[in-house]
Amino acid sequence: MADRQMPEVDRVAANRAAVAARQARAEVKARLRSGGLTPEQVLAESLDPETSAHSLRVTDFLLCLPSIGSAKMPRILAELTISDKKRLGGLGIHQRQRLENYLALRRLAAQQVPRLTVLAGPTAVGKGTVAAYIRENYPTISLSVSATTRAPRPGEINGTHYYFVSDAEFDRMITDGELLEWATVHNAYRYGTPRTPIEDSSRRGESVLLEIDLQGARQVREAMPEARLVFLSPPTWEELVRRLVGRGTESTDEQQRRLATAQVELAAQDEFDEVVVNDTVERAAERVVELMNTL
Repeated sequence: MADRQMPEVDRVAANRAAVAARQARAEVKARLRSGGLTPEQVLAESLDPETSAHSLRVTDFLLCLPSIGSAKMPRILAELTISDKKRLGGLGIHQRQRLENYLALRRLAAQQVPRLTVLAGPTAVGKGTVAAYIRENYPTISLSVSATTRAPRPGEINGTHYYFVSDAEFDRMITDGELLEWATVHNAYRYGTPRTPIEDSSRRGESVLLEIDLQGARQVREAMPEARLVFLSPPTWEELVRRLVGRGTESTDEQQRRLATAQVELAAQDEFDEVVVNDTVERAAERVVELMNTL
């Protein structure tokens, strides 16, 4: 029987070609993420079988676009009736048209409606510190101020860091529909987002950053699906523990409760559109603002 195995020289050539193709697709994705290529340009290039865009998976294409993460991407594919196995070059006429229409509507919406960006993450990851840095160094960004029933920490100012309210006042805000979202955090205090300041900032054409907990982020996604959700992650679990213990604002029992909650919260980062690692406050803040300024 004749040996039908591919000759060694052919296998080597095929492996080299496969590696080169992957590298070329990686370059397309990098340029798409950085803004060097627009989604429309990549989609147009994919019509040519000789281009790297032709063999780019639709899933990879969507994940390169700002505000689309692993949670949102399957919903988009379902709405467009496109299989997650499809490559851009293999799209049918109607599938391609639906994807083109989606990109056009996405761009139009981004131009007409200021984007609300939600910053969330586990306890002690530094959400408040990053938000404060953005407030101080990026004056074009409007920060939403949350209401809370907990007492102020040292240095916190009412109306700047939080609106510190009583339980009775918080109940009234819920009853009157004044909160976009609210939740009880760590089985202790309630936090909520006043709706009116966000709507006012949007009418003024301002980019709005909302720093909240994971439960609140999920409620915002339900109420405002167009919002971009950014998950702030610690460099390592050990660093998260160090930050929580080091700030000394909670009792030992409270620290343990918060760490148990943080383990659950870290597992939810795939629900978010983007993940930013808070290795340094400056770099994390810069990345968040960069995301807010891209479509």
